[in-house]
Amino acid sequence: MDRKIAGFHQDEESFWVAELECGHNQHVRHRPPMTIRHWVNHEKGRNKRLGTLLACKACDSESSSGICQETSPPFSQDPE
Repeated sequence: MDRKIAGFHQDEESFWVAELECGHNQHVRHRPPMTIRHWVNHEKGRNKRLGTLLACKACDSESSSGICQETSPPFSQDPE
């Protein structure tokens, strides 16, 4: 399922990970010649991709098994 990119962070090995609107994370590596994603190596390129769609492999796997159609990101606001 296509989901919007909500943000990015680096994992423990310094690879870039897209944070998707569904709450799942997905690596977005630049690994030529198989995967060409020059944009992921630069902040400006990542910022331009915010809000664009990326196929969420976790949502695809959940929906095909009938477990879950859509998830929400974890609630992170501290109570006042």
